[in-house]
Amino acid sequence: MKQVKILGTGCAKCNQLADAVKAVIASEGIDAEVEKVEDIQKIMAYNVLSTPALVVDGEVRSKGRVPEFDELKKLLADPVKKGGCCCGSQSGSSNGAGRCC
Repeated sequence: MKQVKILGTGCAKCNQLADAVKAVIASEGIDAEVEKVEDIQKIMAYNVLSTPALVVDGEVRSKGRVPEFDELKKLLADPVKKGGCCCGSQSGSSNGAGRCC
């Protein structure tokens, strides 16, 4: 289950982000728990100076704005694995000729 946090002090944009995130989760069938964080000390612990902010599984994915629906879908998706090739190969030589793709 994804852990999603909305960082903000309760302003209109913070509430708008929370509603938008919940709408994406419902429409996409994402298994996630959403928590609103309004304590300024907890928000600052994420190095966020501009709210609202979206945190997914401990990673700040957006701050200072309310992303559109399609962007939120991408932000809530699993992160892209770092390293490897654009084709998904971790070895970098998926075609057997010493090069990928």
